[in-house]
Amino acid sequence: MEKGKFYITTAIAYTSRKPHIGNSYEIVLTDAIARYKRLQGYDVFFLTGTDEHGQKIEEYAKQAGVTPKQYVDKVAGEIKGICDTLNTTYDKFIRTTDDYHEKTVQKIFKKLYDQGDIYKSEYEGLYCTPCESFWTESQLVDGKCPDCGREVKKAKEEAYFLRLSKYQKQLEEYIEQNDNFIYPESRKKEMLNNFIKPGLQDLCVSRTSFKWGIPVTFDDKHVIYVWIDALSNYITALGYDPDGSSEQYKKYWPADVHIIGKDIVRFHTIYWPIMLMALGEPLPKQVYGHPWLLFGDDKMSKSRGNVIYADDLVKLLGVDAVRYYLLAEMPHANDGSITYKTIIERYNSDLANTLGNLVNRTIAMSGKYFGGTVMEPVCEEEVDNELKTAAKSMVENVDKYINSYRMADAVEAVMSFAKRCNKYIDETTPWALAKDESKKGRLGTVLYNLLESIRFIAVLLSPFMPDTSKAIFEQMNCNVNSYDSLSSFGALKPGSVVGTPTPLFARIDSEKMLAEIEEAQKKAAANEKTIEEIEGVAKIGIDDFAKVDLRVAEIKDCVPVKRAKKLLQLTLDDGTGKDRTVASGIAQWYKPEQLIGKKVIVVSNLKPATLCGVESCGMILAADCAENDVKVVFVDGMPNGAKVR
Repeated sequence: MEKGKFYITTAIAYTSRKPHIGNSYEIVLTDAIARYKRLQGYDVFFLTGTDEHGQKIEEYAKQAGVTPKQYVDKVAGEIKGICDTLNTTYDKFIRTTDDYHEKTVQKIFKKLYDQGDIYKSEYEGLYCTPCESFWTESQLVDGKCPDCGREVKKAKEEAYFLRLSKYQKQLEEYIEQNDNFIYPESRKKEMLNNFIKPGLQDLCVSRTSFKWGIPVTFDDKHVIYVWIDALSNYITALGYDPDGSSEQYKKYWPADVHIIGKDIVRFHTIYWPIMLMALGEPLPKQVYGHPWLLFGDDKMSKSRGNVIYADDLVKLLGVDAVRYYLLAEMPHANDGSITYKTIIERYNSDLANTLGNLVNRTIAMSGKYFGGTVMEPVCEEEVDNELKTAAKSMVENVDKYINSYRMADAVEAVMSFAKRCNKYIDETTPWALAKDESKKGRLGTVLYNLLESIRFIAVLLSPFMPDTSKAIFEQMNCNVNSYDSLSSFGALKPGSVVGTPTPLFARIDSEKMLAEIEEAQKKAAANEKTIEEIEGVAKIGIDDFAKVDLRVAEIKDCVPVKRAKKLLQLTLDDGTGKDRTVASGIAQWYKPEQLIGKKVIVVSNLKPATLCGVESCGMILAADCAENDVKVVFVDGMPNGAKVR
């Protein structure tokens, strides 16, 4: 029976780089809630996607030698691929570069401008490029960005502003009158006391310092900044339009819940509601700010060398084991923790020992003692009633916990019942009952109760571990898998025949797998640039610099590389007596004839790399002189092979 609509969203992922497992937690959490609501009969719409504009993207694309669109296409593909790898059931994947989204955002901006909620002024402050945020001196921490800890620069630019101050009182009253709008309570208090009540400053919503964004239709010097662009995705995806919205939008909006990380609660509970108030649209019913998943005690980052990716974990453990760990390990209010060791420990204890063992031996005993036939329960005892009560409590607890986003508690409720079932086996000793012909009725009852309990577990596991749930039902040869079938204990039909038991989770040799992981990490680290290296902020010692062998080399020949518009193939004389081939991405700025005979500096001890079929043995030095302007460092007059110190 359909219970009405349920619209749920994740925050859209920023396309700066491939997301790590901590980022992937949110999509699995949201998917589990969406699956559970569908199981209960709700008409669910589940939205996720990617945030693809901004200065940071523009800079990353430049460093990669591609256009911003090419860059975000690649990363958005990786993000979508991870969502699919983790078996998430999103109904729509929005990209902020989608045409319909860009056009609607332009309309939203114009509407707010026309009604006076957006105005033009000038912004002056301290700007953090990675965070794309302006800060005041008092907001800095140790003189650096309070969000990421990086350096800030003084900046001044013309900009459009959203009148947050105009809606401050209205927002404050709304939050205070709607207790569950910001969840959990600690986030609500933080927003009210730290940000709203001290007074809201109007929000900068356009930029002129970069071009990779949605243009303001009536002022082409400006691009629409992230807040209006990215946050609007929750309504543009449904077909919102200031000139007349779609039936889908009217059906699903307002969102029942936005699932977001705790670090972006401010944007979703201050900027976003005020935008909606200004547009005259309903506010989302709830914003849930979840904690972070840390590596041990640290936030994951490439610079710390502690990044774990979802697809790598899936290759090691399987999709459902990864989903299970993410959901089971994250506390409700505090940050969760992930290490390879704890993942393997949970896998072995919860999945292989508790769940896998329960299913395997129950189905095996059914086959051994009754040829797989499910017997009528005819000989009940008090311990059976305790099991049935525990099954009912599991259903109630899972519902209570999921509806309050206590996902780890919901998963634990299912696993605790599986442990109770294993205890029931020890209490009833079916192997002993099988030795006494007069106890056949009791044996059949015990196995019926176990099979029915496993069916309960399989139904409630389906939002968390869908493939495992399906595998259990297949082994039981059972299709009674609806949520409504859990209303009473006993929906499994006597006389049906279970299938062949197959191990759900093979136990892992922890020591062996950890050694293999460590070896793989060492190999990956040798070829992986850290974030600081990419962004040009890493500090190195003199010993590190001494490892780089810089030599003067003369360009003897230069030709374009086939199938690569950006590359030139250089033949260099570096004083060794042997020609050196280098592929360089400078074709946009130099013609071959301009380079032949010139002397350059080459990194001579760089590992060879094959680029478009050319083995490049080194790299020549060049400088970014201005936007879209690169100049090679020429050192004419120096002898070939001279070492540069």
